[in-house]
Amino acid sequence: MQPKLLAVAAGVAVATVYFAQPLLVTIGADLGIAAGTVGLFVTVTQAGYGLGLFFLVPLGDLLDRRRLIQLQFLLLAAALLATGLAQNAAMLLLGLATVGTLAVVTQSLVAYGAALADPARRGRTVGTVTTGIVLGILLARTTSGILTDLLGWRAVYLAACATCLAIALLFTRRSAPAPLGAGPVPTYGQLLRSTVRLWREPVFRETAVRAFFVFASFSTLWTSIALPLTERRLSHTEIGAFGLIGAAGALAAGPAGRLADRGQGRIVVIGASMLLATSWLVTAHSLAGLAIGAVLLDLAVQAIHVTNQSLIYRPDAGSRLIGGYMVFYSLGSAVGAIAPTALYERAGWTAVCVLGAAFGAGSLLSSVRGARRTSRASRPCGSSR
Repeated sequence: MQPKLLAVAAGVAVATVYFAQPLLVTIGADLGIAAGTVGLFVTVTQAGYGLGLFFLVPLGDLLDRRRLIQLQFLLLAAALLATGLAQNAAMLLLGLATVGTLAVVTQSLVAYGAALADPARRGRTVGTVTTGIVLGILLARTTSGILTDLLGWRAVYLAACATCLAIALLFTRRSAPAPLGAGPVPTYGQLLRSTVRLWREPVFRETAVRAFFVFASFSTLWTSIALPLTERRLSHTEIGAFGLIGAAGALAAGPAGRLADRGQGRIVVIGASMLLATSWLVTAHSLAGLAIGAVLLDLAVQAIHVTNQSLIYRPDAGSRLIGGYMVFYSLGSAVGAIAPTALYERAGWTAVCVLGAAFGAGSLLSSVRGARRTSRASRPCGSSR
């Protein structure tokens, strides 16, 4: 399957995780949940995503990736249907958690594309699929805002259900199996244990920590952005339109992948981490500043994300590496979802911006430390500098 088609499928799958973000106030009001706790919708989805990353994504190193992806899309469609029909808070939270768990098919698509790609173009392929993921994340807000204004929030999940069924059919007709890594086939238990042992690898550990900070900062913005915009009496469509503004961040995925192929990944993550931390200085002020800051933040996040995956990927453990790495993405996203909504209620938007900038500073620190470690490892024996 062509990388662009994989990008579309990945974008649709990941969008299901983010549909609720511009609708938090509306869904909460419909189901009788207080405004200060509506961030829980995003948190349970991200918690489910984290579980799926650990327990489902590694299966790509054991089973036929094409059939696994198809099955995940079918089950995701069922979870979306249940969410769209939820009649109370408990049903909704269970549905969202299940959606998050199955939406990890996005990362199965990344591993699938990387396995099919020529090694010299692997970074570009990952960048293409990641562009689809970025657009899915950001346009999810626009789509859900428009559909909610026209048909109500439940229509968002029912439409997504139909789309996932169509994608499952596409994988029956248009895709080919991807090769598994060489060597003996591990058991499922061995896969999970080897995923845990990835933490021993310095490069994986560095990228995982950086992913936590990066996506905590990302989620801090996109979970809480609906709160100040709702206070300004913007409609769901207008709030969702901020996703279109942030979609400019997808432009960073392709160039970052090409730089990673050329061995410039360290420079990318340091520069992008600096941009991530400083983007919040712009975001803290006017509505225009919020739009500009969102673009800068998304550019930084996607550049780091593509480079991280290129740095850690290897064919013999592609699904495990990406799944294990994305666990930290999910943890960061969950922290960035639950903290800012409560903080905004108590201290306002400036406090939220300080939190987001602090997460960006954490990414910069991990990047600088990683560069120093690499520099020390590359010095000749006996060198003192």
